[in-house]
Amino acid sequence: MIAPFRKVLVANRGEIAVRVIRACRDLGIASVAVYSDIDRGALHVRLADEAYPIGAAPPAESYLNIERVVAVAARSGCDAVHPGYGFLAENADFADAVASADLVFVGPPAAVQRGLGEKTAARRLARDAGVPVAEGSEAISDLAAARSVAERIGYPILLKPAGGGGGKGMRAVRSEPELADAWRGAAGEASSAFGNASLFVERYLEGARHVEMQLLADRDGAVVWLGERDCSIQRRHQKLVEETPGPSVDDALRERLGAAAVAIARAARYENAGTAEFLVDPSGGFVFLEMNTRLQVEHPITEAVTGYDLVALQLRIAAGASLPFAQGGIERRGAAIELRITAEDPYGGFLPAAGRIGPVRMPSGPGIRVDHALEAGAFVPTEYDPLLAKLIVWGADRPAALARARRALRETVITGVPTSLPFHRQLLDDPGFNAGDYDTGYVAERWTGREAPRLGDGAAVAAAYVAAALLRGPRAAARQIANGTASAWTHAAREDALR
Repeated sequence: MIAPFRKVLVANRGEIAVRVIRACRDLGIASVAVYSDIDRGALHVRLADEAYPIGAAPPAESYLNIERVVAVAARSGCDAVHPGYGFLAENADFADAVASADLVFVGPPAAVQRGLGEKTAARRLARDAGVPVAEGSEAISDLAAARSVAERIGYPILLKPAGGGGGKGMRAVRSEPELADAWRGAAGEASSAFGNASLFVERYLEGARHVEMQLLADRDGAVVWLGERDCSIQRRHQKLVEETPGPSVDDALRERLGAAAVAIARAARYENAGTAEFLVDPSGGFVFLEMNTRLQVEHPITEAVTGYDLVALQLRIAAGASLPFAQGGIERRGAAIELRITAEDPYGGFLPAAGRIGPVRMPSGPGIRVDHALEAGAFVPTEYDPLLAKLIVWGADRPAALARARRALRETVITGVPTSLPFHRQLLDDPGFNAGDYDTGYVAERWTGREAPRLGDGAAVAAAYVAAALLRGPRAAARQIANGTASAWTHAAREDALR
């Protein structure tokens, strides 16, 4: 099969850059990486066929610098640019700049992004397409207007950025005294993340589940849905766990969500991959939230149950190919779960952490996939999203997928920085989660945040030493213990335990 492009620039970093580079290689397409000063030695830089610097670590000086990214794409002879997710992925000006340089943007065209990227405009489009939306407001820019809307629709409410999604800048407000502080925080974060401080107010649905529908659309107007993903396990309105099928979604609800997603996509004249997001109440009613005009972080679980490579399909659609299947030809098999492993301290309010990665061991075996760009010695900076890796498991059904997830977590070792792994381990031991009984309030209501076991300095060093030795292999560990190189650390650990 002829490759859709000759050379593609990947306008991103970390695990998604690695993911796109690998898809390009599978298709026989040369890849070009870009990197900030702090990412000079990163894995995505070494895996690409070519790599070019684009500036200092702050995103505005590198990964968000449209002029520099497009200049590299043109200078290196690329045919197309894949934005990944985050950074410039939903920036219509970037899509325009790529097109103006006679390059292909791998994603929805700028006009589609503008129509759906402004969230209140997307709500109007969904309403006009006959899809229910939560009661709320248009974009507003002052606290007095927000207070007026809240008094009209009643608390609790959500403050949401009008110019972007992904959970950034979102605040839940349960009573009027909380509103002023929440407004200031949400507006400031929205301005920093999206360059637009405008917010809108939306009625907050208690006990709802966050369910999204994966879409694909080609230039000929064909639109299909590939299935839902339940993304209700979140902290600060940003996802930690996703699964498909959704535990609360039956065939009838799935068809209704799919039809609603397709209706919105058709109304927007959508192209390429996208995701329609909904809130589903306990009775099975739902409202539209937003359309993400990009590849989602959680796309691998849809790949696991459908067998389709979504990045490869993105590239082919961007090159002008028609969808290779119709709605009736899509089959979903088994169940898949994604655990987002982040550099955050779950015992400290999921605050992001920075530092240098120590020894790493990733799980493997049947039904296991790990998307990551980690290696010992890599530095985790504060300038970027704290996502470290995505652990994806597949099983013939949900219990089988959960069992594999538990096994995979037992095999996973990431040292050097705090991670969300303790949260994931507790989650998979929770009877409620295992029964599929959870909603968007899970983390706030059920994560105990119990204090992590505290080791003294000697024990901490011993633990790191043993982990590193074991990662080099049991024989190496045994030799080091036998020749005495471990004895000082073992003694220190014993002394700490006796204190």
